[in-house]
Amino acid sequence: MEKKIIDDYEPGPLPSPRKMDRFGFLKQEINNPPDGLAKGREERRVRKWRKMIGVGGSDWKHYVRRKPHVVKRRIRKGIPDCLRGLVWQLISGSRDLLLMNPGVYEQLVIYETSASELDIIRDISRTFPSHVFFQQRHGPGQRSLYNVLKAYSVYDRDVGYVQGMGFLAGLLLLYMSEEDAFWLLVALLKGAVHAPMEGLYQVGLPLVQQYLCLFDRLMKEHMPKLGEHFTQEMINPSMYASQWFITVFSYSFPFHLALRIWDVFLYEGVKIVFKVGLALLKYRHDDLVKLPFEKLIHALRNFPDDAMDPDTLLPMAYSIKVLSFFVWVACVLRKILSFI
Repeated sequence: MEKKIIDDYEPGPLPSPRKMDRFGFLKQEINNPPDGLAKGREERRVRKWRKMIGVGGSDWKHYVRRKPHVVKRRIRKGIPDCLRGLVWQLISGSRDLLLMNPGVYEQLVIYETSASELDIIRDISRTFPSHVFFQQRHGPGQRSLYNVLKAYSVYDRDVGYVQGMGFLAGLLLLYMSEEDAFWLLVALLKGAVHAPMEGLYQVGLPLVQQYLCLFDRLMKEHMPKLGEHFTQEMINPSMYASQWFITVFSYSFPFHLALRIWDVFLYEGVKIVFKVGLALLKYRHDDLVKLPFEKLIHALRNFPDDAMDPDTLLPMAYSIKVLSFFVWVACVLRKILSFI
């Protein structure tokens, strides 16, 4: 097959210098720098994490086996940003996939062609447009994002490419190399550790429909008054929650909150998406039950800043129990399948 040139491109204009936040996004507001006490706490936390994972992750599996509860607690508190990329690879199983498939990513990027290439190019500029890494037209960030998405569309032609995948790949590229991001995307969609996500992006979005149905049932179970109000106003989760599942909150949520959710998502699986969604509704419950249809839709798509504080929202999410419902659903599905 003819070799495809990826790196030849016409440089676009460089973005004008503007103030950025600590994650690389253009600042929307001025944040106060961390005080000395907070900086000291963060340094101690990083030292604990480095000791836990070892050099290059060499001690990780041993530590997880010995002290799983410590690992879970520390991940829920947030992975130090300087170690986030490495830890994400360790907890997702993507590091093992990378080591077992040397040269595969390069083959997919350079020598294969994809039917989705034009769709990917069209959507590139829509992914994190306010982040400095992705702002330059045809720049390094946009090229890396194109390569990862194109490689996956070849690797799994049944899924190919769907627009929401760009936010997953874009988020990963902010913390790791192209090849590492590709294999983490594979780990997520193919289910290296947790339930596979590929059904979120297949034709008809079958897994999205299932998750939204589950979410609706859980919402009515945990918040019956709100569930009754939503029914009266003809509100269903597809009107506000689809992107929560398709992009795992990376599309429109504050980046610092999305990162904390992703820390837990990669370690504990999709149940954190349900829990965070339920926590958001619970946090605004008393306001939502009073709103008519139009204002409800706006409120469900625009949560206030205080609801987006990770230290407020996530403890509330952790306290919501959803396991019993999932067990019940699994049992029902097994019974149904036994008759097929």
